[in-house]
Amino acid sequence: MEQSRFRLAISLLRQLLRLHPRPFLIAVAGASIYAICTVASSFGLGYVVDEVIIPRFQKDSINQQTFLTASLIVIGIGLLRAVGVVIRRSFAGISHWSTSESLSTQLIRHIMRQPTSWHQKHMTGDLVARIGVDSDTSASVLGPLPFSTSVLLLVGLTSIWLVVIDLSLGLLAVTIIPLLFALNLGYQRRIDRHFDSAQKALGDFAEAVHESFDGVMVVKAFGAEDREHVRLGQISSKLKDARIKAVNARAIFEAFVDGTPSLVNVALIAYGAIRVRNGALTIGELSSFIYLFTLLVFPLRIIGYLLSEIPHSSSGFKRVRQILDEPIEAQPEVNVIRQNSSIAVQVIDATFAYAASDEPIFSRVNFSIPVGSTVAVVGETGAGKSTLLKLIAGLVRSQHGSVHIAKGGSAMVFQEPFLFSGSLHFNLTLGKSIHVPEIARALWASVSEEFVSDLENGIETIVGERGVSLSGGQRQRIALARAIASGRQVLLLDDTTSALDPATESLVLERLSSLSSTTTTVVVASRPTTVKIADYVLFVHQGRVFELDTHEALMNSNQAYANLMKSFEMERKAS
Repeated sequence: MEQSRFRLAISLLRQLLRLHPRPFLIAVAGASIYAICTVASSFGLGYVVDEVIIPRFQKDSINQQTFLTASLIVIGIGLLRAVGVVIRRSFAGISHWSTSESLSTQLIRHIMRQPTSWHQKHMTGDLVARIGVDSDTSASVLGPLPFSTSVLLLVGLTSIWLVVIDLSLGLLAVTIIPLLFALNLGYQRRIDRHFDSAQKALGDFAEAVHESFDGVMVVKAFGAEDREHVRLGQISSKLKDARIKAVNARAIFEAFVDGTPSLVNVALIAYGAIRVRNGALTIGELSSFIYLFTLLVFPLRIIGYLLSEIPHSSSGFKRVRQILDEPIEAQPEVNVIRQNSSIAVQVIDATFAYAASDEPIFSRVNFSIPVGSTVAVVGETGAGKSTLLKLIAGLVRSQHGSVHIAKGGSAMVFQEPFLFSGSLHFNLTLGKSIHVPEIARALWASVSEEFVSDLENGIETIVGERGVSLSGGQRQRIALARAIASGRQVLLLDDTTSALDPATESLVLERLSSLSSTTTTVVVASRPTTVKIADYVLFVHQGRVFELDTHEALMNSNQAYANLMKSFEMERKAS
């Protein structure tokens, strides 16, 4: 078991230190300076006591040369020790946070490379916890590690120096050092399980809070606020209980761990006083001895703390590696249509199901969409309209058949748009260099120019997290403007205008159709006015996507389509 734990620790440290070795080595160098100066400071203390303090009391005078030498020794050692502490702490922090940042960045890049199908199999809250909490926990062992390496050097130098000062007293102290180390190690092992429980509870709580926030609209829609309060309360109670147990255990053991070295110090002073009386030690040497032993007690606890951090870091690193070790799944293939073609989108013999064992959402789909046209995708709830758009966009892959799209590519806008907490300008460009006329054109086409100009800071207005300062319709129009500004040739609108009134929705579609003769718009529609504006209709019904046709032709030739449009009209009149 111990050998396995040792191998696990070595493997963990090797993988972590590989990311940023230089700051860690500098931190170890600073820690070594601190260790050497700590031992040297006891020599300086003994020199001051024997050569300055005692002669002052005995002779009522001080040799100026001796006083200057003692001052230089004390000040020089103190300054070097301070430099060592600053270097150790600064670069240990740099090593810790640089490694944590690198792990987070690796996770984000790996996750971003995965296709939509991979994300559907992983909970968002769990991924966020791994990027944040687990990455930080993985690197936490690097904080105390440089100090711990210096402690080993300090223990070695101290043991030698204590024996040099006085053989019998030194052997007694050196014998006690392993006992103090074992005591600290035992304390850390006992406290480990409490902190492990608290860490797990913290991860569960972070995941639950993120998911609750992410699904706030669903919670409100079903009136489940009280249930969520109870659920989060139960999870937070587990976190509180685990923290209380850890604090209680820590209070009991720390009293014992702190008290034992003090009792040992009393014994060393008593025995040392006997040695001074017998002339085997000077008062300065005894002061140096006790001072050095006292300084050694706290660093010994650092090693115990380091050993307790290794399981924590290993647990976090294991969760990080679980994601990083997952292979990158194949992205859905979308073939590029040759230039100067009159076809913007072509789907050939496509069949799609979310899992191989599931019933296909649709089978053997074939259609072509002309360049510059506006197409309405119509169907009952759950018919597969959104899935069809995701297939065209390349977000999901078909089990059979192929998808072809114009060279300019596609941009998809969802019913629930996502806006970042920055400015409107950033949300429109996402950091890309887009000329002002193109942004103005996008705002005009999405019927956003008026409300944006009315904002106090215009396009530089900060919209808040998820665009909270904007209405639902405004967020949809900004998301649409972002897609237009991207310059993609095919716009895929997944019920993007659902929060707009019919008049504004009609104006948006009219402006989109007038943007360019090469811009093609495919929109999921559930309003008769929207369907009638479109050039063509794709009707999705019972796993089948009917060939592209006009609204009038489908009304005459397809009874299921006619019945659906009648229900749309009845719903519109009722509202």
